Amino acid sequence: MLEIALTAFANFFITIDPVGVVPFFMTLTVGFSRAERRAAAIKSVAIAGAILLVFTVVGQPLLHYLGIALPAFRIAGGALLFLLAIDMVMAREGGIRSTTPQENEEAVQRRPDVAVFPLAIPLIAGPGAIASTILLQAQHAGDPATQVVIAGVLVGVLVLTLLSFLAAAPIMAMLGLTGVHVLTRVLGIVLAALAVNNIVEGLRTSFPGWGG
Repeated sequence: MLEIALTAFANFFITIDPVGVVPFFMTLTVGFSRAERRAAAIKSVAIAGAILLVFTVVGQPLLHYLGIALPAFRIAGGALLFLLAIDMVMAREGGIRSTTPQENEEAVQRRPDVAVFPLAIPLIAGPGAIASTILLQAQHAGDPATQVVIAGVLVGVLVLTLLSFLAAAPIMAMLGLTGVHVLTRVLGIVLAALAVNNIVEGLRTSFPGWGG
């Protein structure tokens, strides 16, 4: 159980990246008062948490309903996480980890609540975090105790994200943008390894004779 919890923590911590999203939070809340910034932090994490927890419940049944086998999802999810890992290692903003130029333009025109978009989606509850949530829960379908542990680990990482937002100014003062990018790059390397492992295990299950 401890090994599963640690694996879940590694997946969620890397894909959500509580420290890596701090610069985005600071940029998006420029001009906010302390109370407004605190409210945005709580709201964004709460919305992202609700979305991810919904996928912990409906993710595996959704795969079953769509006729998607777990090995196939492991391969697809692994490929998605690998693309995310590349963005993290290169310290670049891509459509997986952040908003696209078209989305930014629309956001400027419509002026949505930044706590919802882009903080909650896609910065916290992005494709990588959603894929990890579904994958981890689907791997332990039929084991409610383990699924609850995974959900608990997810909540713990979200709490860390909230704490990072609330302490955004001290974190940026201590690490600076360069320090955040260094940490993100290291996490990206680990995520790349996890992604490749998912792809390999998915292929091995799909093709039992592969690699034998």
